[in-house]
Amino acid sequence: MQIRAGFSLSYDCPAPTPMLLSLNLHPSRRADLLTPQVLAFTPDVESWDYMDSYGNVCTRITAPQGRMTVSTAFDIYDAGTPDIVPHDATQHSIRDLPDETLIYLMGSRYCETDRLTNVAWQLFGHTAPGWPRVQAILDFVHNHITFSYQKADRTRTAFGAYTERTGVCRDFAHLALTFCRCMNIPARYCTGFLGDIGVPADPDPMDFSGWFEVYLGGHWYTADARHNFPRIGRILMAIGRDATDVALSTQFGPAKLSGFSVTTYEIMP
Repeated sequence: MQIRAGFSLSYDCPAPTPMLLSLNLHPSRRADLLTPQVLAFTPDVESWDYMDSYGNVCTRITAPQGRMTVSTAFDIYDAGTPDIVPHDATQHSIRDLPDETLIYLMGSRYCETDRLTNVAWQLFGHTAPGWPRVQAILDFVHNHITFSYQKADRTRTAFGAYTERTGVCRDFAHLALTFCRCMNIPARYCTGFLGDIGVPADPDPMDFSGWFEVYLGGHWYTADARHNFPRIGRILMAIGRDATDVALSTQFGPAKLSGFSVTTYEIMP
């Protein structure tokens, strides 16, 4: 299948403001591009890309005083198959985990393993290791949190999502991946495009979305507590420990997001 995706984001800055942007596709998906994916700026600004420590392609700019818009549009090939559900994927012992996965067992800004470890073991200590344990975590979080755009809070952590029982996709992901880490399963946060492809119309549609991946049986597998069933057409942009590492924009000064438009839909070849 082919997917057309893009966005237009506008920022109002009272003065020139340095910014870091995580708005490019992840390198793992660039081979699937059918048209170039390039960031365009209005007005023109100097920009350059770099690769961060998680392998994401990020962009550095200084936004000018006034309004600046960054946008992109592209077509991409997608296999059109649902997320893999690895029912038989085994859980590694800590000593057998690759060194590069260990960081995804640690607590981070939005994922307080120290505050949720006892809760996690009380809830999931009886479950079978591996994917059955991950699925139990997904089921719990999916039913525990009520989705609400109106209750979005960029300062809410995994512990906050657990106690407040409300949030958006990033809150589902933060709580579920924190529980996985507490149960000794490496888990990393993902952000990207997820259009409503292959599903019934949703009153809370998704275009940009947050989900996570778990490391089991020598591979990273997609996990999504918000939807909790295999989806079609994910387009990965960035991975990290939590939403801090993959923020769409990080401003070093005052900047107001004044425009936000995202599109993701299937097109005919």
